[in-house]
Amino acid sequence: MDKIGQMQSTIERLTSTGRGILAADESYPTITRRLSDHGIESTEENRRFYRGMLASTPGIGEYISGIIFFEETLGQKNDAGVKIPEACAQQDIVPGIKVDKGLVDLPGCDGDKITQGLDNLGDRLDGYLEQGALFTKWRNVYAITDNTPSRLAIEANAEVLARYAAIVQSRGMVPMVEPEVLMDGHHDIDRCAEVTQAAQTALFDALRRYKVQLETVILKPNMVLPGKDKPRPSPEVCAAYTLDVLRRTVPAAVPSINFLSGGQTCEEATANLNAMNQADGAKPWVLSFSYSRALQNPVQAAWNGESANKPAAEKAFIKRAKLNSLARQGQYAPAMEKDD
Repeated sequence: MDKIGQMQSTIERLTSTGRGILAADESYPTITRRLSDHGIESTEENRRFYRGMLASTPGIGEYISGIIFFEETLGQKNDAGVKIPEACAQQDIVPGIKVDKGLVDLPGCDGDKITQGLDNLGDRLDGYLEQGALFTKWRNVYAITDNTPSRLAIEANAEVLARYAAIVQSRGMVPMVEPEVLMDGHHDIDRCAEVTQAAQTALFDALRRYKVQLETVILKPNMVLPGKDKPRPSPEVCAAYTLDVLRRTVPAAVPSINFLSGGQTCEEATANLNAMNQADGAKPWVLSFSYSRALQNPVQAAWNGESANKPAAEKAFIKRAKLNSLARQGQYAPAMEKDD
């Protein structure tokens, strides 16, 4: 299969009906913080057991089409001795890999960040391909303050995302592009919409300049929401604002939009996704999920670092994934949260 055919095949699997993508690509500091919230030590063995469990949960392939991993996970095995990417393949789950190297300050800008990791990206991708990864993720962030994001930060980050996507497609892999407008702060929903629209407009302009094939790109955006310090809007308001921005910025050629949860509660992220899929109006893309905390938090709480709790953790994972699968189809109702 040629590179274009490989990317098209990967897209078809990732966007299959009723399924979404799990983000299990937390860096060492992030996974340490999230596990410690549940009293779990972030040892290599605990991370191996936990992420191997996510990939091997019986029946999870019905709801999860892809899993984004951190680099160390690609070389690890689950408790059955199966390499974790192979365990994914056994349930028709596409293994993916986070390839950016984190945030650094953008020189000349007060408070803006830019993502690093383009150096030697092509060589790293060759290795990830050999380990079974078929898609990748790169995250940029935009913080909303009185001074940020600057126009320079928006343009510079779009350029980096486009360069990354072009390199990834040259290897026959599918790039996921993640321009995240952070929820931190006290901005209102209109300010979030303004910044999200600016970031996505710049991104797609850059993708066109770098001749990135949009038909084999996945967009992972934030939902349009006010800052954490503000009251939470209804799912219908979130959906209306988010869809307005997407219709203004995202070409119909893009096959799938997989939202990040970005600090929303599990229930909020699911309800907001459901409202978008129920909303009227043009929606030429798949609207799905690529959640981390909003899928994993109940799993970590049930597991609690104890192997004996594996069945309970798997049950919690299946429940959360199923609810988001229903939301991806516009069939979720809050009352379902009470079902076992």
